[in-house]
Amino acid sequence: MAARTKARSRALDILFEADQRGLNAETLLDQRLGDPESRVGNNPYTAELVRGVVGKWADINAALTDYSQGWTLERMPAVDRAILRLGAWEVLFNDDIPDAVAISEAVALATELSTDESPTFVNGLLARLSEVKATII
Repeated sequence: MAARTKARSRALDILFEADQRGLNAETLLDQRLGDPESRVGNNPYTAELVRGVVGKWADINAALTDYSQGWTLERMPAVDRAILRLGAWEVLFNDDIPDAVAISEAVALATELSTDESPTFVNGLLARLSEVKATII
C-alpha cells in the first residue's frame, strides 16, 4: 500500500472517530501524535489531511451539502461523511493531488469500508465538486 494511501486511511480513522465521539478531529490527531505507540505519526500527510479538513470544515460541509442530492450530511453514514470530507479537501484545496487520484482514493475507501451504494455516491459527489470547484474556492 502506498504511503499516501495509508495516510488517507489513518486520517479517515481520526475523522471518523472524532465524529463518533463528538471530538475535534485536530485535538484527536494531536493526542495520536503524542502517543509513541500510534502509527499516525509515521506519515506527515496524515496530519496534513486532518488539519486541512478541520481548517476548511465549514467550506467542505457547505460544498457537500450544496451538491449532494437528496442527502443531508446528518443522513449520510458516518464513514461516508468522513470519506467525503477527506476527498473534498483533496479535490478543492490540495493542488498537489490530481482530482482524479483524490476521487479514486476516496472511492476505494468507500468500497472497502462502507455500503454497496457508497462508492457510486462518493464518486458522483466528488466528481461534481471537481467540476464546480472554481465557483466554490
